[in-house]
Amino acid sequence: MKQTSSNTITTLCLNPAIDVTYHVDKMIIDQKSRSDLTRRDPGGNGINIGRSLHRMNINSTTFCVIAGDTGKLLQQLLKSQLGNIFYESVSGETRINSTIIELDSHRQYQITDAGTKIPTRQLQNVVADFVQQTGQGFGIITGSCQPNIPISLYAELVTKINQAGGKAVIDSHGEILKQAIQAKPFLIKPNRYELETILERSLATVSDVAKYARQIQLQGVTHICVSLGEHGAVLVSPDNSYYAQALDVPVNTTVGAGDSMVAGLVGGFNLSLSAEDSLRYGIACGAGTVMHAGTELFSNDELASFRQQVVIETLDI
Repeated sequence: MKQTSSNTITTLCLNPAIDVTYHVDKMIIDQKSRSDLTRRDPGGNGINIGRSLHRMNINSTTFCVIAGDTGKLLQQLLKSQLGNIFYESVSGETRINSTIIELDSHRQYQITDAGTKIPTRQLQNVVADFVQQTGQGFGIITGSCQPNIPISLYAELVTKINQAGGKAVIDSHGEILKQAIQAKPFLIKPNRYELETILERSLATVSDVAKYARQIQLQGVTHICVSLGEHGAVLVSPDNSYYAQALDVPVNTTVGAGDSMVAGLVGGFNLSLSAEDSLRYGIACGAGTVMHAGTELFSNDELASFRQQVVIETLDI
């Protein structure tokens, strides 16, 4: 299904990765654990979002920083998975992230590398190109930042996109997210834990999540989607708040599910769908992704089927 819209969608991925997923029977302390199934996928939040939009047949552009031989491998892996991508090459090596899935317990372990530094001039170049290309469209700013990048960067980019008449989307956490909220983005997508962290309080129920997300929304964030893992997601919008249960699908790994949800939400808003229908897109994308190994994504056929299965509850919060 080809999606059309006059809006530009761009994604900034400063810290992409090669995602390596190992499936082991059991982790044993101080002993080798053999993996009979290992995957290597292109990774990083922004990369996954761009791949998801491409899978949805929605045109978008990804801005990506790569380094070294690992960066060259990432380029090879992305050849057929992204439509439009601009690479900024720096010294060092693109990071490698590892996920270990223990088959006996169904536990999942993740190790994330910090990533290589981006020289100031090259950082300025890539973010300037990203903002210019975004224009009055959707600019998605997501993922971790390398240690040398100021935590104020995402907030500064939100301000620049807003000034150009665009819609900034933030998927981050901690102080970076707190500062970005003050700049009033169009959409943020924390998970429950990330929201609890910035609020410094526990959110035990769906109503609690919607109530405190509404308080942040009233500060100037247009939409807040809080992912609840196996319990679904809450979307707080200017007109109302909505809850969608997660679909009952077999879970292989949760890596990339949140990124797919962001892509679904932005894809829906890009097509001028209602908040409820945009949430349906997000839930469907996430459900399709958790079924697959590594950071493999949903298929378009799965997306069409799952969208019809999502049930939305209006919360009136």
